[in-house]
Order: sequence, then structure tokens, then C-alpha cells
Amino acid sequence: MEYDNQFERILGSVSKDKFRQNANKLLNECFMLKECPDTKNSYYFILKEKELFATYFDMLGYELIINEEYGIIALNNSYGTGRIKLRLLDSIILLFLRLIYIEERKKLSQTEQVIVYVDELYERYRSLKNERLKKPDMRSALGLLKRYHIVFNLDADMGNPDTRLQIYSSVILAFDVAELNKVYEETKEKLDKYVNGGEAEYNADEEDTD
Repeated sequence: MEYDNQFERILGSVSKDKFRQNANKLLNECFMLKECPDTKNSYYFILKEKELFATYFDMLGYELIINEEYGIIALNNSYGTGRIKLRLLDSIILLFLRLIYIEERKKLSQTEQVIVYVDELYERYRSLKNERLKKPDMRSALGLLKRYHIVFNLDADMGNPDTRLQIYSSVILAFDVAELNKVYEETKEKLDKYVNGGEAEYNADEEDTD
């Protein structure tokens, strides 16, 4: 009870329930984005009360990261914990999305959205691994990234090559730099082997599993 009273004094006129709601949303969903309908209100609320949120998360060992140019609010754990462990496949798809975002962003105005077809991810994966990625695996990887506001599907089936994805600006901050370099080197090495004929030939007749 004493802690609650102290907390309310720190909050001042800010609603305790609203603060807790948005703090938990940021902790659980990684990114609050201005361009994402699900996080837009939280983005503006945290931005308005940024000093309060920064103080609160600093006590928990987190740095509050605000990038108004890209419209992103995120957290960085000062102790290197609280990170999501991705499978290699998830990391590869995330890396592809990051590369596509950077490439497309150069062609667009600041207000235009980055939209890509899922087929682009299938093609990049096939070029890298010299094999077809199954639809359930693509759905699983993209479903995870959607949960953390990296992408949003504009069509229903995220395993369908014709499905459109909006890539959010959060993809820029989604990778730890060390992890990004590690995945990049792994994928580059495999791609070099493919280019030099070191991988098995792709079987165009391989069945795709829905």
C-alpha cells in the first residue's frame, strides 16, 4: 500500500491504470509504432509521458528508446536479458525483411508504406538455401513477427505467395547488432556456396505442403 501511494505521487495527474496498461504493452509486445493501428495510441501516450516511462523502466534495468523519425518506441535491457530467442528460420526471414525494408525505403517518400509480397521472401529463401520453404514454416515465422509488430498481413493467409505484407519500421531495431552480424555471415557463407555450385541442385518438382 505504501508503495502504491509513492507510485501515485510520482505519476501525479497520470492515470495509474493507463500507465500500467501501456507499460505492460510495451514490455510484452516489444515495439510501439505510430503507423500501427494496434499501438498508435500507446505510442503517443508514452511519447507524451516519456520522462515518466524512462524513469520507471530505468529502475527495472531498461533503456527507453524513442525514435520519432521512424515513429518507434522500444526497450533495451541494460543487462542483455529479456530478449526473444529466435529460431534460425525466424532470424533469416527477419533479415530478409530488414534488407527489403532498407531497399524499398530508398525509393519511397517518408509517408509511403513498405509493402512486399510473401513470394519475395520465398524467392530469397530459395536463393539462399537452394530449397523451397514450406507454407506452414512461413506462416509460423511471419506469425511470430506479426505478434511483435514487425509486419502486418494485408491479406489473410501469410503462407500464400500472393499475400501482401506491410513491413514496419521496427524491423530496423529488431536485431541485436551482434546477432545481425552473425546471421548475416551465416547466410552470406551459404549464399556464396550456392553461387559457386557447392549446394545440391534445386528440385523444381518438390511438393509444397499447405
